[in-house]
Amino acid sequence: MKIVIMDAQGGGIGRMLVDQLKREAPDLRLTAIGTNAAATAAMLKAGADQAATGENAVRVNAADADLLIAPIGMLLADGMLGEVTADMAAAVGRSRAHKILIPSARCGVTVAGAANVTVSEAIHQAVRLAAELAQ
Repeated sequence: MKIVIMDAQGGGIGRMLVDQLKREAPDLRLTAIGTNAAATAAMLKAGADQAATGENAVRVNAADADLLIAPIGMLLADGMLGEVTADMAAAVGRSRAHKILIPSARCGVTVAGAANVTVSEAIHQAVRLAAELAQ
């Protein structure tokens, strides 16, 4: 199973996802994809097995992922303070991967019906879901 974690900006959400997933299920191979070098470096430092950066990396890895975990802003053209291009957002949206999205009010999106949880709580839930789906 190819598990891809994507993030932008400083990679804080991706870093937390990688760190917690590696603790929860250390045998999972995680591919980290950042929209920029700082996001990629943060996820590598947290223990990602491999990584790449940029628009083409988002397109290529979204296309063949089985499980894709990312902030919800990765689905929005111009999301993450403009780091997500329309092509990146389309690649994530078109991916056949099962997607686990981390909500964030910072992206200007509120998901109706979703519990009002902190980003940390959402990451914890995402890690549990990913570990279950990867088995």
